[in-house]
Amino acid sequence: MAVTAAARDRHRWAVVIDPIVRSPVRLRRRVARWWHGSAAAAGSYTPAMPSWSEHRGPRGAEYDQRWERLAASGENIHGEADLVSRYEPGSVLDAGCGTGRVAIELARRGVDVVGTDLDEGMLATARTKAPHLTWVAADLATLDLADDAGNRRRFDLAVLAGNVMIFVAPGTEGAVLARLAAHLVAGGLLVAGFQLGAGRLEPATYDRLAAAAGLELVERFATWSGDPFADGGDYAVSVHRLVR
Repeated sequence: MAVTAAARDRHRWAVVIDPIVRSPVRLRRRVARWWHGSAAAAGSYTPAMPSWSEHRGPRGAEYDQRWERLAASGENIHGEADLVSRYEPGSVLDAGCGTGRVAIELARRGVDVVGTDLDEGMLATARTKAPHLTWVAADLATLDLADDAGNRRRFDLAVLAGNVMIFVAPGTEGAVLARLAAHLVAGGLLVAGFQLGAGRLEPATYDRLAAAAGLELVERFATWSGDPFADGGDYAVSVHRLVR
């Protein structure tokens, strides 16, 4: 049966929103109902999802409205911030920050945070919501942030929320991890959550790319709530530490 353009868009939106709403069972079922279409792939990793530049889902304020509705319904939309806070970082780089939901919540909790994204429309919304925070337009594959003294800016932790790793340009995943590692302090953490499945980035491949960037796996969860990860799952939140 043919998959309509509208169905593909619902599928893509489900992939964007899914990281936060995976833990509550009723929301997982709601997201699953939006899931139309499939991607079949075999052999080596070939991205099934389009890069963010090709993504036709909602942007800016429209993107935020869906999160606002979830929050209004009583759902916790800050799963990423909750998990990040467990590690008690003083500074965080929100890589692929979008409209700033995660960064703004971390800042509210007292964390020194910088948000970066390639999408100017999403950043415009973030700047409107939190003009006091630092928002940087940049490609994660070539990221190079400097502090006030002109030295490379380094953070205690970098977070890749919202399925960022499966929305970067295909073939740049290793470069993205290397650039993020370059912005971590010694022993700093990289926390990334993304969906798994046929044609998507798998944990073994991700770990190999992370190792090449000097990052070592510390722990892996099935959700942002910290549920245990098991092989064969459809979602992973991975925590890596910079070891070199």
